[in-house]
Amino acid sequence: MFDIKKIFLSILFLAMGLSACSDGAASGQGTSALTQIKLPMGYIPNVQYAPFYVAVEKGYFAAEGIQLEFDYSFETDGVALVGANQLPFSLVSGEQVLLARAQGLPVVYILGWYQKYPISVVSHQDEQIVTLADLRGKRIGLPGLFGANYVGLRALLHVAGLKESDVTLDSIGFNQVEALAARQEQVVVGYTANEPIVLRAKGYAVSEIRVSDYVQLASNGILTNETVLKENPDLVRAFNRAFLRGLQDTLASPEEAYEICKKFVENLAQADEAVQKQVLAASIEMWKAPKLGYSDPAAWENMQTVLLEMGMYPNPVDVSKAFSNDYLP
Repeated sequence: MFDIKKIFLSILFLAMGLSACSDGAASGQGTSALTQIKLPMGYIPNVQYAPFYVAVEKGYFAAEGIQLEFDYSFETDGVALVGANQLPFSLVSGEQVLLARAQGLPVVYILGWYQKYPISVVSHQDEQIVTLADLRGKRIGLPGLFGANYVGLRALLHVAGLKESDVTLDSIGFNQVEALAARQEQVVVGYTANEPIVLRAKGYAVSEIRVSDYVQLASNGILTNETVLKENPDLVRAFNRAFLRGLQDTLASPEEAYEICKKFVENLAQADEAVQKQVLAASIEMWKAPKLGYSDPAAWENMQTVLLEMGMYPNPVDVSKAFSNDYLP
């Protein structure tokens, strides 16, 4: 298993050596007083970021005094930069929050964007893998022993009473579609709004087991740190308000949101529209909630249980300090 402590420390030291991006002293209204914020996204431009694109395009961030710059860099870089107070916000998946706090980074998750953990295990239907018990003895391909794919798979194994030694894991990089299509793997692990949709679009009959059907885990959302919360809570509330307006509009009008995405996602207009709209629709289903942005305490406890079982850190962290619902509108 990789040394998570060394990875986080090396990223943290790198972050401390970088120049801080100005987060502005004021958050007043109008273009002359906009707070400049660089937001690490953790992935390439994609329709799955529609709420942010909508909020920018419709001026919701500007109305809150924020000028947003999208930074499509690695998720762990964003966590480290926020933890070092080099940036005020980042997108993050739930497991990264607890891993960071276990290493002493004072990060806090302040808005739950995804209400369902967005990971699935996928297989050809003729493999007859339809229950968690069917995973026993199977060869499973995933990007590596890190990140949400690995955590999601381990959560399913935990629910099924299986150990990692009960399956064979292959680190295949981000080639899940190709590996399953060529039957190099019996099962692959991927994002619910990506690999299963792409495989079906290519004509493959696949079975899918979603993590969210078996366990509620803290999922993707917005990260800040304790210093920002103490010194500029109004900025945090403003950021959340702007994003949630974009999210509400996306849920209300997916077609409009998709058209807006074309201004932010290169070549989207030339992409397979049917597939990309399915990606957006699948994502929307994972964002819906009675109270948008709410973070479920039970999901955080479940996440910690899985991470401890994986040996990702030795002792429990205070989960109540890892997230907050106090900055929602």
